[in-house]
Amino acid sequence: MSEDLIYSIQKHDASTLHYDLRLERDGVLKSWAIPKGPSKDPGVKRLAIETEDHDIDYAFYEGEIEEGNYGAGEVVLWDRGSYQPIKWEKNEIVIDINGDKLDSKYVLIRFKPEENPENWLFFKKK
Repeated sequence: MSEDLIYSIQKHDASTLHYDLRLERDGVLKSWAIPKGPSKDPGVKRLAIETEDHDIDYAFYEGEIEEGNYGAGEVVLWDRGSYQPIKWEKNEIVIDINGDKLDSKYVLIRFKPEENPENWLFFKKK
């Protein structure tokens, strides 16, 4: 069994309220912005917009990003824990999350990669 990797979700009240999913991979945090937040209902799929990688040190950050800086606004740690990758391919990622709020298998599937490669769907696996 592979070792557990860092997982977190930060509630980020910037220009628009959203939730930032962070997954440790290859020494960085792969990141997605989830505008409506994650759902525990397997029937609900959420848009997840892939963003730039972040440093590992940012995984559990909470605080205020000052006005004038990218992402200005309040950041609150919404969930934290670890995850194990089950499948990590170009257009599909399946992970087993062990967090305080989310504790199950979740899927990221790239949505129309030829049109909008940064758009994914994030949902709980049935």
